[in-house]
Amino acid sequence: MNQSAADIARPHLAVLSDELAKAGVIRTPQWAEAFSKVPRHVLVPRWYEQETNARGITVWRLRHTVHEGGLEDVYRDRTLVTALDPASAEKVDDQAWTGIPTSSSTLPSLMAGMLDDLSVQDGQRVLEIGTGTGYNAGLLSARLADHLVHSVDVDPDFVQLARTRLGQLGFHPHLAVGDGQSGFPGGGRFDRIIATCSVPRIPDAWIEQTEPGGFVLTDLAFGIDGGIVRLAVEADGTATGHYTRTSGRFMPARSAPTTYPNRQRAPYATETGTRPTVVTATDIRGCYPFRLLLGFTLPDAELVYHIDDDGRTALQLQTPDGAWVRTPLTAPHGGATVTWGGPGELWEEVEAAWRWWTEQGMPDQSRYGITRAPDGHVHAWYAPDGRRWNLGA
Repeated sequence: MNQSAADIARPHLAVLSDELAKAGVIRTPQWAEAFSKVPRHVLVPRWYEQETNARGITVWRLRHTVHEGGLEDVYRDRTLVTALDPASAEKVDDQAWTGIPTSSSTLPSLMAGMLDDLSVQDGQRVLEIGTGTGYNAGLLSARLADHLVHSVDVDPDFVQLARTRLGQLGFHPHLAVGDGQSGFPGGGRFDRIIATCSVPRIPDAWIEQTEPGGFVLTDLAFGIDGGIVRLAVEADGTATGHYTRTSGRFMPARSAPTTYPNRQRAPYATETGTRPTVVTATDIRGCYPFRLLLGFTLPDAELVYHIDDDGRTALQLQTPDGAWVRTPLTAPHGGATVTWGGPGELWEEVEAAWRWWTEQGMPDQSRYGITRAPDGHVHAWYAPDGRRWNLGA
């Protein structure tokens, strides 16, 4: 790292490191030292900040690290969006676009928590899925010798920029272009795999490339919600573990560099009926562990927002066959109601899950376990009462 970059970064690195330590997410001297050595502004020289412009349109405004207070902002504990999907991005003025984010520099506190959960030891080989800006690869390189750090990203431009910027800092990890869901190109085995993207299933390649006794740490996501799991991999290919107390979500893994595929859905079923319910939109929105439970209970369902013709917003569950149920964000006078199209069993399952979860004392996500069998089948489990949810292959 050249002296000017070091001088610029030093006071900001101290502030960020102190903030993360006070939050309890930096828990070891080794990771404190790593965060003090990697200047984020070199790896994130620009990003997009969401705002509402003068015309009332929500846009992504381009920000530059070294201008307009950007240097101070980049060292705050915040996620910085670094790329937009060109298929959805539309330029609305010289420095602003609409569109869907496809890459970001992760919230430093989330990254610190995950790196601590990784339990990496000196001399271990680590594979990162999702190079992005290279910031996490830089932290791993600062903690380990950089020849032990491998990282893969589907976007060749990201990989090239990360390689150049990490090189400016004196870090030279092994970076490769490829679909991270297929593991590291050329194979190899790793003691730890950490993914900074979400996946609906643990890919076979990750299990095959993990040394027996090693860990896979990733955001395992279903249509309703997901979270970070740490799975220990056994010699026969079984992987088992728990959702971690470190909570956070990542953008979905993708197989193409720039865009996400459109998901095919059947037309919505015709509205069938309305009835009272004891589970409100507030209950679902405000209780992450319960949303995770709903993801186990209804693994094919999605949770979306629905706006009706009168502008009223509801929380809606929907399945690929076109069935749906929705409940208003604000319960009307007289109590919450649920409206559905197609069979009405979806909400009955929601209510049954709510009863079970409250009877169990509202357990948090760390009480749920995940097991992936050697044949790829996955089930979630709750040890205290032996309950299991089959999540398919």
